[in-house]
Amino acid sequence: MGIKNFCNTDVVVCDAETPVPEVAKLMRTHHVGDVVVIEEREEKRIPLGIVTDRDIVLEAVALGLDIGVFTAGDLASTPVVTVRTEESMLETLRTMSRHRVRRIAVVDEDEALYGIISADDLLRVLADELLLLTTAISEQPIKESRTRR
Repeated sequence: MGIKNFCNTDVVVCDAETPVPEVAKLMRTHHVGDVVVIEEREEKRIPLGIVTDRDIVLEAVALGLDIGVFTAGDLASTPVVTVRTEESMLETLRTMSRHRVRRIAVVDEDEALYGIISADDLLRVLADELLLLTTAISEQPIKESRTRR
């Protein structure tokens, strides 16, 4: 099953010239920890990078720098790591691990932004699947005992 079935398609975006205080406001307004930096090309949103709340804190605030002088493009993790919509969950996890990222942009066949998925999102999906498996395992002996009476 393609990762598009699990990703968040309601992605908060900005362009590279967006001032960092505006990026932080977007995060607060939308209750997210990341904003995808995009470029509009032929009416498509092409991801260029991702700015996280952690990027803002570690790269500017913790150093005592004036965040007002930085733009999203200055702090974005680039080049952006992406997976295609049809990639499997396993391949997405491998890509995240290989690139050591917790969030990854999901793109369509035209490299246009389709969605985003985080390690937390994947963990929730995997936990749900493990719950189904453990339920089947734990219920099987009960079913057997009822049918063998």
